[in-house]
Amino acid sequence: MKKVKTPEQVKTEFHSKGWTFSSWAREHGYREQEVYRVLNGFSKGKYGKAHEIAVKLGLKAAA
Repeated sequence: MKKVKTPEQVKTEFHSKGWTFSSWAREHGYREQEVYRVLNGFSKGKYGKAHEIAVKLGLKAAA
């Protein structure tokens, strides 16, 4: 089971690898705004696309 990450850990990981959240969103079929909302806590990721994004980013454990 993967360890759940904090938003800061995800941001640090992306920064250290030179990835952008915009490109990640496009690659995974999400809008940039959806990803930023989950990452910054405006969307809790309890269900739907927000939940999918949170799981893929490692912010939540897969069901």
